[in-house]
Amino acid sequence: MLNIRILATLVTTLLLLISASSSWGYRIGFSQVTTTEPWRVLFNKQLRAEAKKHPDIQLYIADGQDRTEKQVADVQSFIQQKVDIILLAPKESAGLTAVVKEAMAAGIPVIVLDRKINGDHFTQFIGGNNLEIGRQAGHKALALLGGQGNAHGNIVEIWGGMGSTPAHERHQGFVEVLQNEQGLNWLVDRQDGDWKQDKAYNIMSNALRANPKIDLVYAHNDPMAFGAFLAARDAQREKDMFFLGVDAIPKEGALWVKRGFLTATFVYPAPGIKALQEALRLLKGEKLEKYIDLPTQTIDESTVDAYLKANR
Repeated sequence: MLNIRILATLVTTLLLLISASSSWGYRIGFSQVTTTEPWRVLFNKQLRAEAKKHPDIQLYIADGQDRTEKQVADVQSFIQQKVDIILLAPKESAGLTAVVKEAMAAGIPVIVLDRKINGDHFTQFIGGNNLEIGRQAGHKALALLGGQGNAHGNIVEIWGGMGSTPAHERHQGFVEVLQNEQGLNWLVDRQDGDWKQDKAYNIMSNALRANPKIDLVYAHNDPMAFGAFLAARDAQREKDMFFLGVDAIPKEGALWVKRGFLTATFVYPAPGIKALQEALRLLKGEKLEKYIDLPTQTIDESTVDAYLKANR
């Protein structure tokens, strides 16, 4: 009789475990480079909101704390947990390439977001077209500084992280448009603001002390552009120059355009919603495109009101 009771208990326990297991659905691990930058906060918010629409999804977000080694450890943890898919927004290209290969070798698809890794050993990449963003920034700078063939002025460019593809592509697209303009002069050579407002403030402060005339600042994101603006304002020179940024978060970069702090910013869409949609497609057996580029838009005084109204 005791054996029958034990057997019944074991069967009941097993059924409960099976039931619980089936209710877990799909497990998606997301390694985010940092959770403190405003664009990353928006990214995570949109991703979580999209996940809540799907009760069969369990989303786990790991904060990389802006450190490559922490992200590597987070991805390795997801591999050990045997999640169904890994989403990765890497801090830098080279440092995350090997662990992505490790995940793929373990049979776990990896969707890379925002910043690329080296090579093409991943399932899919989703992100803004940073070359096009750089080109749009270049065309805006060209118009502000006199037009094609007539542009004149001194430019300060403040880079994002040197190890990230967006920084290189935003620079490349910008230079592509302006490289034949003989009247333009780059004052600062590859100063890395690491996407941080305070670092950009310091870079700009040094540039202001060294150069009596600065006509335009192009920073690879809005916090750095705003940091440069604050440095110029503290030096009482902000009215002498134009400020271009990237991201166009409605309550940040776009609002700074509305208030006249930035001349323009360029939309860099957060890929969270699209990433979850693509992950679900893959889990349902559909084949994914290798690359998905998200669209951009110039936000300046002529477009900012409509943009803010549409993104309340």
